Amino acid sequence: MSKLPDDSFRDTISTIDEEGKRSYIFPKKPVGKFYDKRKLLSYFLLAFLLSAPFIKINGNQFMMFNVIERRFNIFSFPFWPQDFHLFVISMITGVVGLALFTVVFGRIFCGWFCPQTIFMEMVFRRIEYLIDGDRAQQIRLAKQDWDAEKIRKRVTKWIVFFIISFIIANVFLAYLIGSDKLIEFIKEGPTNNISTLIALLIFTGVFYFIYAWFREQVCIIACPYGRMQGVLLDNKSINVAYDHVRGEGETGRAKFNKNEDRAALGKGDCIDCKVCVHVCPTGIDIRNGTQLECINCTACIDECDTIMEKVGLPKGLIRYASEDEIVKKEKFKLTTRMKGYIAVLAILTGVLVGMLFLRNDVEATILHLPGQLFQHKGEKLSNVYTYKVVNKTEHGFDNVTFKLIDPKGEIKLVGSPSFKVPRQGLAQGTLFIEIHPAFLSGDKTELKIEVYNDKKLIETTTTNFIGPRNFN
Repeated sequence: MSKLPDDSFRDTISTIDEEGKRSYIFPKKPVGKFYDKRKLLSYFLLAFLLSAPFIKINGNQFMMFNVIERRFNIFSFPFWPQDFHLFVISMITGVVGLALFTVVFGRIFCGWFCPQTIFMEMVFRRIEYLIDGDRAQQIRLAKQDWDAEKIRKRVTKWIVFFIISFIIANVFLAYLIGSDKLIEFIKEGPTNNISTLIALLIFTGVFYFIYAWFREQVCIIACPYGRMQGVLLDNKSINVAYDHVRGEGETGRAKFNKNEDRAALGKGDCIDCKVCVHVCPTGIDIRNGTQLECINCTACIDECDTIMEKVGLPKGLIRYASEDEIVKKEKFKLTTRMKGYIAVLAILTGVLVGMLFLRNDVEATILHLPGQLFQHKGEKLSNVYTYKVVNKTEHGFDNVTFKLIDPKGEIKLVGSPSFKVPRQGLAQGTLFIEIHPAFLSGDKTELKIEVYNDKKLIETTTTNFIGPRNFN
């Protein structure tokens, strides 16, 4: 059986030349059924990414990752600092799901769902095709002197790229601080929010740098997912793969000759047209086998199928397939490892769903003030506490009070006898609890406290009361 080329290509990357300088990639514009499907999916995901922070369900922003205030909304479900364990479990569930997806389908997430690829290939790259032309025109323009045509095209592209980067930066900021605050800052004007404007320009610069210069190097160098793929893939995983058995034949690939019998001569179906290389957005040769740089975008599949159709050979020389399917003709089936990932994912999903249903809409925390012991108030003993009430609902609480249930005693709020808790907000303050020594069980007694809004019970919490060691 024919052998694949040596692995020397794995010692270099396509974006760096032999002198260690940046080598720009000029991919050919893809055409084909997979590319059409990717465009439809990408436009849907673009609409989602750009609108998600501005959509609200039950008053909650659909997606928000407010790191500063440690508040997160995922599919309009709010996560407060008190829910951090839920957020962690949801992230772990997502990572396990991504790992399962990778074990089965390889790096298909990168080519079809990753925001970096979607913006690069379906926004910035398509604008570049519109302004600079296809691969041949882009290569010619890059080598061209800085005449009027080149200056006009470059300046136009840079301005358009900057405007789009600025829009993306605004949406990104809406994810971080919330769309309401972003709209408020816009209405107030940049002069009243200089720090926000500076942050916005920094984000714009980062996005512009990525999409105008760094580009596919994000996938090749910066993204850790490519390294993760190398650990998770095996011969059973389905990838965008070159059928080297069919493509190389007995004597290897060769240019197409209309009048020859390739099978009789032992030649493979690959006619060495290199279109699969020219169309690759990361600049690899898929015929070298599975590579870290491959993002499974399927551009090479579309181009190869087009060429095969033109020369009268069967399609599918490059296709979604596992190594075992190509070499051993084995159909895909779930492996023990895949079943293990499915089991872990099912357990994590069940735990997460259960915890979400058990999650309280109101959380009250009453903590003993550090460094403070009990005080005598006549016949009673008094402890001082700080309280915090978090309201995760969309309804404000106007008359919140505490009631000591066990043991018998009295709660006194500092200030007024009741307080308000705004919707999606919190209230905190100080209170005293007074208990007669006869009702204490020792130097530390657990207290059960109920929280009411008007006369409706909204939460129950506990704390400890500190008394003398020998109060009897």
